[in-house]
Amino acid sequence: QVQLVESGGGLVQAGGSLRVSCAASGRTFSLYAMGWFRQPPGKEREFVAAISWSGSSTTYADSVKGRFTISRDNAKNTVYLQMNSLKPEDTAVYYCATSSGGLPRRNYEYDYWGQGTQVTVSS
Repeated sequence: QVQLVESGGGLVQAGGSLRVSCAASGRTFSLYAMGWFRQPPGKEREFVAAISWSGSSTTYADSVKGRFTISRDNAKNTVYLQMNSLKPEDTAVYYCATSSGGLPRRNYEYDYWGQGTQVTVSS
């Protein structure tokens, strides 16, 4: 009973920055760990980042570590993904998802998913 809506995607040049957002409604947002995943064209969905319910713990895929930052604002029921130093390889549909426990990295360990937002990075 959670609804997630991603926003903030768009077209950006390589080296640029973009922040995508995920607004949640339904059940108490602060009780869920949150994750970001992405699916490039023709490829499988892959883990990007995750954050604990309190925001005190985060984890990142090696491909984005040092460039992306996940954060959350429980008062606004929103999780963010700040993307810096973007590369063409970052082009994908970005999805947010909820987890009932832990800080998982595998997509099947998440419970609810948003519809995704497209991020395109040009060369």
